Formats: sequence, C-alpha cells, structure tokens
Amino acid sequence: MTEVMIRTMQDPDLPRVMEVEQASFSMPWTEATFRGLLRRTDAELLVAEVDGELVGHAVLWAVTDQGELGNIAVAPAWRGQGIGTRLLVAALASARGRGVHELYLEVRASNARAQQLYERHGFHAVGRRPNYYVDPVEDALVMCKVLAVANHS
Repeated sequence: MTEVMIRTMQDPDLPRVMEVEQASFSMPWTEATFRGLLRRTDAELLVAEVDGELVGHAVLWAVTDQGELGNIAVAPAWRGQGIGTRLLVAALASARGRGVHELYLEVRASNARAQQLYERHGFHAVGRRPNYYVDPVEDALVMCKVLAVANHS
C-alpha cells in the first residue's frame, strides 16, 4: 500500500472530511461541529492522506488527564487497509502528549469490527449507554484505555 500520512486537519479539508463523515455514520457530525472543534485548544483533529487524497479522520479532546476519542472514520473505498489503525495510533500518541491518562470512546454495540480494532490497541469495555444512538436506536459500549504518560520531570 502507498504511504499513509497523518497530519493536523485544516479548514480546507472540511469538504472532504464531510464526505467521509457522511459515508461513515448514520448520524454524521455537522461541518459546524468540526469548525468549532478546530478552534478549540483542547481538541486534536487529524486526517489521513494517501497520495494527497484525504481518506480518513480522527478527533479527540482532553480535559486534564481524561480524554475522549470522539470520532474516527475512513472512506469506504479505503477501509480494511490499516488506515483506521494508523489514525488510532496517532490519536493515542497525541493523547499521551497532552498528558491524558485515561482515553474513553463510545462505539455502537453492533460494530464488532471497530470494537476489535479498539481491543487490539488496549481498550476494554467499561460500561454501556442504553439507546445512545438513533437511526437506528442502539446502545453504545463505553470503552477505555489507560495510557502510559511520558514523564516530564
């Protein structure tokens, strides 16, 4: 496979980010949501590019030593090629760099493929949010990973 480059999301990326988002979720985030997150200093928005084509994105935010992986998506034509893994690894590194000790996420209870990805990277289920998702209505599994934070002393 061609090399995947992970970089910080920028405003000009938003049209393509929205295409990937809408192809990935029954309840996609809005462009306004992404624009708001781009302005936040506590948020990290990443994109994956292959040969200059934006093929995926990830979003996380941190408050003190807790963080949340709010979104990770890969364009349908690029799934199954390790791009989600690359985005997740980059998000984990970013969270560690921000001093995050516990990183949380929600995932549809039926999304076994995503759950397996997260489990391979050390996440484990810690709870369930009944009827968290709509269209279709479904529970979310809450997953968490404890991160080893770099010692800055």
